[in-house]
Amino acid sequence: MGSYIVRRLLQAILTLLLISFVVFAILDLAPGDPTAQMPGSISAEVQERIRRSLGLDQPFHIRYLKWLQQFLINEPLNLVESVSGIKIGDSANRLRVRSWGTRSPVVDLLVERLPQTLIVMGSGYFLSILIAVPIGVISAYKQYSAFDQIGTFIAMVGFSWPTFFTGLLAIYIFSVKLEWFPSFYDTTHQVVDFSSLLVQIKQSIMPVSILAFAFSAQFTRYVRSSMLENLQLDYVRTARAKGLRERTVLGTHVLRNSLIPVVTLIALGIPRIITGGVITEQVFGVNGIGQLLIFGIKNTDIPLVQTVTFLFGVLTVVFNIVADVMYVILDPRIRYD
Repeated sequence: MGSYIVRRLLQAILTLLLISFVVFAILDLAPGDPTAQMPGSISAEVQERIRRSLGLDQPFHIRYLKWLQQFLINEPLNLVESVSGIKIGDSANRLRVRSWGTRSPVVDLLVERLPQTLIVMGSGYFLSILIAVPIGVISAYKQYSAFDQIGTFIAMVGFSWPTFFTGLLAIYIFSVKLEWFPSFYDTTHQVVDFSSLLVQIKQSIMPVSILAFAFSAQFTRYVRSSMLENLQLDYVRTARAKGLRERTVLGTHVLRNSLIPVVTLIALGIPRIITGGVITEQVFGVNGIGQLLIFGIKNTDIPLVQTVTFLFGVLTVVFNIVADVMYVILDPRIRYD
């Protein structure tokens, strides 16, 4: 198992290097310039100075290495200088990759926005798993019952309705009509005491619930389908014939084997905490990474879009490895060595 993990990590490094190059190259070739939308009164000399301050006067490979090293160290380009053999000046060497729109280091923007995304979107994802697994198990065990029919219908609705529709519907019902929850998520709110904690919980309920509804609808269908498939197998009849309690048969045998394909879905779905939350963050005004990506796209902020896109790739590769490791934990018969 250990050698397999080492091998996968080495493969992951090569994969991420390839992903980083493709992402950077494609977006770097896209039309866009930080000085394109500046007023005509700005002289060409000033515009060129701005481009130079952002490192846009440097060769492609220098800009790529600068961009890549921002994920590793705060003061990049020692590697750039050693690889390229080109001196580009101390001021440029100390320059970090900056957003064209805010002029702030891109990594700092991600670190600033990440907690909001993890708190709201991560909570919704985790809650969806807690909801989907028991509902899927009960629906499969009591197939065609009233509980199964209702659960399947709700899952179909959640799977079919996009989050921007359910989000706007929730705002109209619970904010406009009932006035139970705020329609806008205040990112600047700080929790300092119990009353401020209640405010935080209150403003988080709708975005968390909308995401949990969307994700749990998909997970419930997979859990139910996998449980139904395993309930018909011989080992289940054998376990029952041995006189094992029904709870033991379901929990120890059927559920454990049924979760193997579901684990892949859950692990590979973790990057969707960010990508799937883009629309939800826009609807509720959550100042997270999803909203940061929309800002970058609207303002043709190429470095920002490159970095966020690569972050999605990193999460996908990492949790692909996590899913493979979880296979062994759930099913001891699986061996990678």
